[in-house]
Amino acid sequence: MISAKTNRGKAGGRPFEFERDTFAFANELLWEYQFNPATGKTTFRRREPKPDYAHRCFVLVRAARQFLYHARFDAGQPVPSEETCRHLIREVVSRNPRMPCLEQRQIVIPGYAGLREFRRAHEKLLKAECGSAWRSYFLRSHWRMVFPITRGHQTRTAAQLVTALEQNISPIIHLVKFPSLTINHGMVLFNAVATRNGVDFSAYDPNNPLQPVNLTFDRATATFSLPPNRYWPGGELNVIEIFRNWLI
Repeated sequence: MISAKTNRGKAGGRPFEFERDTFAFANELLWEYQFNPATGKTTFRRREPKPDYAHRCFVLVRAARQFLYHARFDAGQPVPSEETCRHLIREVVSRNPRMPCLEQRQIVIPGYAGLREFRRAHEKLLKAECGSAWRSYFLRSHWRMVFPITRGHQTRTAAQLVTALEQNISPIIHLVKFPSLTINHGMVLFNAVATRNGVDFSAYDPNNPLQPVNLTFDRATATFSLPPNRYWPGGELNVIEIFRNWLI
């Protein structure tokens, strides 16, 4: 039985809050998808006009946790200049996304209450400085998806994710179907609730910044599943925790 008592520990510092710690702009989709529930067939067509901010799901989840781990917002101070903001963003995204810094080493971002508010004033700046699309393609953790992912691995992963959340370590996850790659996506988890059948996780999905999404783990089948959305027909997938250590 997996327990789920989240946001109790201090290992990861302060807990992740959706309305404070997420980017309010989306990683846009290059394709429009249509799913036929009767046949299971997926059709797609290229979006027109072409989005100008896409292929950055892993960029955004990495940056969100870098701000969580290394930045402290102080709305009581004067709003800084744009050039100062650029320097602060660059300093944050140069920090280690796998480990929080000591409180006294946090980067203070004055004039704003959190990342979501900061974005309203500096969306273009954040998009320019958080990282290019290549950062989503070339991750050290991508090697893991090519190796077998067993049901035992998924059971252990679910337990590890719950433990991380108990310690205020907001896990970054890679959702994947390999080798089909019908989904190849990143999210940040910030809450878990034990259910009769397993665990319900709440996640920040950079493709859908308006509200949290629900990822479920079923204990009996040892599988994760995600409900249907604009880019996924719904159903079972595999989950890998990434940005966890030097190897992954």
